[in-house]
Amino acid sequence: MDANIVLEKIEGMVEPHIAIWDDAFRILITGILSTRTKDEVTDRASLRLFCRFPTPEKLSKGSPSVVEELIKPVGFYKHKSHDVIETSKIIVMKYGGKVPDKMEELLELPGVGRKVANIVLSEGVGKYGLAVDTHVQRISRRLGLSTSDKPEETEEILKRKIAKERWNEVNSYFVEFGKQICKPINPLCDRCSLRNVCKYWRDHENSR
Repeated sequence: MDANIVLEKIEGMVEPHIAIWDDAFRILITGILSTRTKDEVTDRASLRLFCRFPTPEKLSKGSPSVVEELIKPVGFYKHKSHDVIETSKIIVMKYGGKVPDKMEELLELPGVGRKVANIVLSEGVGKYGLAVDTHVQRISRRLGLSTSDKPEETEEILKRKIAKERWNEVNSYFVEFGKQICKPINPLCDRCSLRNVCKYWRDHENSR
């Protein structure tokens, strides 16, 4: 099935995931904290962090031990404490306090990979980005949109299949679809309008 139609059908099943922040710096730092951490844990940690350090300038001067306590229990909180402080220092010293708006510049920041960079581009600075996280990767493979198990390859495949003006919508819809219906374990296939074109569902039906 056409990937654009897949996106439309997913839109008909779930509401998009809504980020709690709308400025580039907070989206960036929250993205760094989110790796291997549940959204609700990340959101609470970022709220605590930004109440104490609301700007790049203030976070760049933060004590690692204080930041660690604020962001616990996110995964790898000691390492992430270092990353968010160092990233803030770079933003202040190299970019005058503004989050860079180019992929290659974002990828140079500590703790930032393509997923986080794409989220910053699409949600923070008004550019196009298609962020592939575990939900996007899993759903793309189940629906046969991608055969790759590498997120960066899935990103490029989806970019070729989905209209550019819709790239920014992919992550927010796929995330909620992955949480509510196309779950990692025991997906709710009976509630899915894509069931009949789903490779995962066909394979499991044939194995019964």
